[in-house]
This record gives sequence, C-alpha cells and structure tokens, in this order.
Amino acid sequence: MPKTFAELGLSEQTLQALSDVGYESPSPIQEQAIPPLLEGRDVIGQAQTGTGKTAAFGLPIVQYIDPEVHEVQALVLTPTRELCIQVTQALRTYGAHSGLDVVAVFGGAPIRTQQAQLRAGGHIVVGTVGRVLDLISRNSIVLHDCRFVVLDEADEMLDLGFLEDVEKILSLTPSGRQTALFSATMPPPIRKLADKYMYDPEVIQVKATTLTIDTVAQFQLPVETRDKPAKLVEVLRAERPDQAIVFVRTKVRCDQLFRTLRDGGMNVRALHGDMSQGSRDGVMLAFKGGRVPILVATDVAARGLDISTVTHVVNYDVPTSPDTYVHRIGRTGRVGRSGRAITFVESRQTRELEAIERHIGTKIAAWSKDAEAAPTPVKERPRRHSKPQISRDATEPSAKLVLGGGRAAGLRVADIVGAVTSATGLDGEAVRDVSVLERFSFLSVPSAEADRVIEALDGHELRGKRLRLERVKA
Repeated sequence: MPKTFAELGLSEQTLQALSDVGYESPSPIQEQAIPPLLEGRDVIGQAQTGTGKTAAFGLPIVQYIDPEVHEVQALVLTPTRELCIQVTQALRTYGAHSGLDVVAVFGGAPIRTQQAQLRAGGHIVVGTVGRVLDLISRNSIVLHDCRFVVLDEADEMLDLGFLEDVEKILSLTPSGRQTALFSATMPPPIRKLADKYMYDPEVIQVKATTLTIDTVAQFQLPVETRDKPAKLVEVLRAERPDQAIVFVRTKVRCDQLFRTLRDGGMNVRALHGDMSQGSRDGVMLAFKGGRVPILVATDVAARGLDISTVTHVVNYDVPTSPDTYVHRIGRTGRVGRSGRAITFVESRQTRELEAIERHIGTKIAAWSKDAEAAPTPVKERPRRHSKPQISRDATEPSAKLVLGGGRAAGLRVADIVGAVTSATGLDGEAVRDVSVLERFSFLSVPSAEADRVIEALDGHELRGKRLRLERVKA
C-alpha cells in the first residue's frame, strides 16, 4: 500500500509546502529515498528525470537545514544551468515555510551578482560544477559547515567531463557529510565515485517499466540509412505531434538533421553540447514555451529537459544502451498523459533493439501510418492564448511576404517562424521559405492565410523592432 508524505516522517512545515503545490502522494523514488535520507544515511538513487527525484532529496534537505545558522549547509551539484534553475525553484517551493535561503550559481550569469547573493545568505547552494569551483576559489563559497551534498544527474556530469572537478569539490566538504547521488544510469566511473566518497549507501532503483510502459505507446520502424531523413518527415507528418524530441547520437548528426528539417519548411530547433549557453537557453525557452514543436537533440543536451507537454519521442538513432532508451522515452508520457515513442532501426541495429526489448520486458510493435489511430492530417489543438494550432497540406498555394527587418535587427529564421505561429496559430510547417537578409526577410504562408498573418503581425514588435509586413508584389 503506497504511503502518504506524512508517513515518511516529514515535518508539518514541509507537509504544508507540499499541500500548497498540490502534491498528494509520494512517487516510488520519494517513498524509498526520503526515510533513509531523513535518518542521515547516504543514498544512491537510480532514476530518470521526471520521477520526482528532486523532491526525494529536496524535502529531506529542507527539513535538515537550520535557518539560524548563516552558513552553506547543503550543496546540490548539477551538470547544466537548466537543471540548476529547475532544482533551485523546487527547493524554494519546498522551503517556503521554513525561512530558508536558496542561492543558484551557474555560468553565463554575472558572478558578482551571485557573490552578493551568497554574502546575503545561502543556506542551500545549487550550482553547476564549474561555477561552484570558481566561487570556492574566490572564497565566496565556504563548505566547512556543509553537511549535505547531492550529485544530481551524475552520469551527465561524467559525459560532460566534470567528474574530476566533482571530486575536488567533495574533497573540500566535511568527511562526516551526508551524500546523495542520483543518476539515470550507473556506468563504472560513477560506481567508483560512490565507492570512494559515500559510506554504506542505501541503493534505490526505480525500474524502467514502472516509468514508461504504462504511459508510452512504443513502436519500431525498420529503415535504411539513406532513407532516414525522408522517413522522419513522413512520420512527423503522419503523427502530427504537439511537441516532439528527435534524439540523435552525435552533435554533427544533430546539426545535419536540423538543417534538413528546417530547409524542408519545418519549425524545428537543435540542441547539443557544442552550442553556446545563450543559444541553448534560447532553444529551451522556445521549446518550453510551446513556440517550437520539434526539437532535434543529443542525449546530454536534453538531459535537463522536464517538459510535460512532449507528446512524441523519435529515436532517429537507436540508443547505445537500453538505459538510454528508457531515459529518452521517459521524456513523454509525463504527468499521467499518454505519449508515443518511435524508434528507427537500421538492419545492423537489430541486436540493440533486441537488448532494449529484453530490458523493458516487452516486444516493440511495428509502426505504420495507422498505428493505434494516428491523428488525422488536419486537426486543431489548444495552444497559448487559446489559439487553435492548425496543420496544413504542403501542396496548397502560398503567398510570399516581405518583412521589414533582418540580420541588422538581430532577427533569425526561428524568431520569424515563432512570431507567426504564436500570433496566428498556424503550424510551423505552414511558414516556408524563410530567408533573412541584412535589412529584409522573406517568408511564404498559405495564400488563404496571408491577410490574417499580415494583420496579426504588422505593427507588432519582435526583438525590439516594430514589424512591417506586406505581400511581395508580382
């Protein structure tokens, strides 16, 4: 019988904070991790993003901190800026009734501002590895009184090459600290780290099947390498996802596929580790805001994404391990919603597929255009501002429009597509042939919608520039 949060030993203040945000009952990782953490034990939790692991370590931390002691008492290390911000927001929510100060520190933001926040308080510091080390070297973070350390998404820290720096930070914390390590997978270097820095940890595993099978319809699609781009377009047009993440193995493949889809007129963005932090932030905000329906991403870059509106995951490249497969498809089917996952399988990858099927304990069905009543080609979906999202036939007549503004105004293809879809409800695929010049931009939209697009955007601001939009005269 599942327990309640009250039965896990949480305080009245913490229970009130949970009630405020509508948490009713603990997830499996919370039910298993919170009691030993409250008892002061080290914990290793193997769980994906989206299973509730932030609350699993966050609630004990909040209960553990003494607000009267104005020192850093807990440190949460995250691999990415995006995850750092998500964890910080969650901890502030959990500690709303406890008088705790949570400070986020990460690269790409002014270090002096973060130093000022640390001087003003900071019972709990949530930070990316590099920025935490930097602030330690400047004596802005002092860990003498830090009794609780969390390594969140440890396997991604390994993938990004941060493990040596993580060890440096751990060596500066008290030997009697309590340590929690959470990771979607457990490669040997992570196990070695745990053996070296953790004391008799409680090991908790949330099985993949409890996370994905019930809420995600899974399909496989045999495909030849040369046919994959065209087959992806076919799948996306048949499935009509509200939002989809297309996973690829490498950064180079990510960029190539992004350009192919973009040049085909799709509203799509790419996300991988070689992009600047500013570019990644822009992509994340656009995707989270619903302005971009399709995201092509590598595993590492997408690890911090926790978006409940993702309806589809496409494994363009078969994942290298069954754990990675489970982690990928766990991006959809969130918060009780159903999701769909489609995996492209080349002939040389059948063994990898069989390993995945053994791991999840079920056969993956073949995909077809009619698999489980795929959505009809034209449909309306509620979106931001309650506008319908309307998908259209690519063969219908189009009108060419000219926009007064281009590179000199900082405009990009994605900005223009996003502005049109946001203002009109048109599907991103309906905005075609976007070309951004120095002072002008061109785009094509369905002829029947041209006047509505002009009316919706003409005179409005984009990136601080007032738009002028009109038809291109023949």
